[in-house]
Amino acid sequence: MKKIVISTCAMLAAALSLNAAPKKGTVRYLNFKPEVTAVYEELAAAYEKETGVKVIVETAANNTYESTLTAKMATKQAPTLFQINGPVGYSNWKDYCADLTGTEIYKHLSDKSLAITDKGKAYGIPYVVEGYGIIYNKAITDKYFALSTKATSFKSMDEINNFAKLKELCDDMQKNAAALGIKGVFASTSLKAGEDWRWQTHLANLPVYYEFKNNKIDLTSKATHAIKFQYGNNFKNIFDLYTTDSVVDKKNVGVKTVDQSMAEFALEECAMVQNGNWAWGQINGVSGNKVKADNVKYLPIYTGVAGEENQGLCVGTENFYCINKKASKEDQKATADFIYWLYSSSTGKNYVTNKLGFIAPFDTFAENEKPTDPLAKEILKFMSKKGITSVSWNFTLFPSQTFKDNFGADLLQYCQGSKDWNTVASNVVKNWKTEWELVEE
Repeated sequence: MKKIVISTCAMLAAALSLNAAPKKGTVRYLNFKPEVTAVYEELAAAYEKETGVKVIVETAANNTYESTLTAKMATKQAPTLFQINGPVGYSNWKDYCADLTGTEIYKHLSDKSLAITDKGKAYGIPYVVEGYGIIYNKAITDKYFALSTKATSFKSMDEINNFAKLKELCDDMQKNAAALGIKGVFASTSLKAGEDWRWQTHLANLPVYYEFKNNKIDLTSKATHAIKFQYGNNFKNIFDLYTTDSVVDKKNVGVKTVDQSMAEFALEECAMVQNGNWAWGQINGVSGNKVKADNVKYLPIYTGVAGEENQGLCVGTENFYCINKKASKEDQKATADFIYWLYSSSTGKNYVTNKLGFIAPFDTFAENEKPTDPLAKEILKFMSKKGITSVSWNFTLFPSQTFKDNFGADLLQYCQGSKDWNTVASNVVKNWKTEWELVEE
C-alpha cells in the first residue's frame, strides 16, 4: 500500500511540476527593412536552436510599415516586437508600448537620452545608430585626380568640404566620364513610387535640420508643425547635381529603384551614390561587384549652407524597439529576453555587427566586436572627428508618410519637367502644415 501511495504521490508531483513549468512564450517581430529580412530569419532560427523559443519574423514592404502594423495589431498574430520611428511614432502607438525601464537591454543602453521616454519611463529603445551621406569610390576619384585633362585643381577628396567644391568636382568628372570608365558621377536617382525615401526623407532632413537648428526650434513643441522650407534652394542645389551629373537622364528616374542604383555603384558605372551604412550589404552582394571595400568612403551631403565646412554625416536613428504591452506576460518576457540575447550573447552580437552591420548603442560590445564594414567604419571615423558636427535626424518629426509620398511625387514631376521648383517648394510648406493639422484633429 505504501508503495502505491508513494508512487501515486510521485506521479501527482510530476504532474504538478509539469503544470507549474513556466511557459517559454513566443516572439513575433514585424521587421521594418526588407533588405535585412534574410538575416533576421537566420538569427531567429539560431535563437530557437539555442533557447527553444520560437521567433517569427514578418516583414512589411517598403513604405508600408505603419499600415502593416495597424493591420497586424488587430489580429491574434499581433507582433510582440515592433518599431516606432521616434516621438511621432510613439504618440501613435503609446497604447501598445510596454514600459521597458526595467529591462536588461535598457540598462545597457550607452546613452539613455536616446530612448523614447514618457514621464521618466522608457517605451522605445534605439537598437542601432546609423548614418548616411554620399558614398564614393576612392579608386574612381583617385583616377580623376590623376587625369591630365581635368579642369580643377583638386588633388584629393579631403579638399571637398562644401557644395561649391563638390559641384565643381562633379561637373568636371561628368565631362570626363568616358576617360574614367563610368556612365555618370552619381547613380540614378530612384523616384519610382516606394523607392524614393532617400530623397523625400533622408535628403529632405537637411533643410529641415538647418531650419530648426538655426531658428532654435524646440523639437518637442508644436513649433515643428509648420516650416518655411527656407533651405529649400539648398535641397535643390544637391538634388539638381544628383540628377544632372548622373548615369541616367533625369526624365527617366521614375522607373529606377534603390537596388538598381546600388548595383550601378557596385559595378563601377558611377562614382558616387547617396545612401546609409546599411547599403554595404547591398553593394557587396551585387553579382559581379567591382568595388573594393578599402575604396568605399563617405562624404557629407553638402548643400551650400553657410558653415557647412564643419558639417559631418547625418547620424542618428529612427529605429526604436517597442514591446507590445497587450501581448501575454510570457510573450512580453520572451521578447525582452530575445532583444537582450541579440545584443549581449556572442552569437547575437556577431549577427548585429557582421551581418546586420549595425553600430549598436549598447555597452555590451567590446572594441573587437564593433562593425568592420567600410561604411560603418567611415561613420565611426566622422563621429570622432574634432570640430565636425553630425547632422541629427529630424525626419522623425515629418508629419506623415503621405507628406513624404507627395514630396516624392512632386520631385518626380520636377525631374520630368511638368512641375517647376517654386511649386514643389510651395507644396512642401502647404502639405507639411496640412498633414500636421490632420494629426492634431
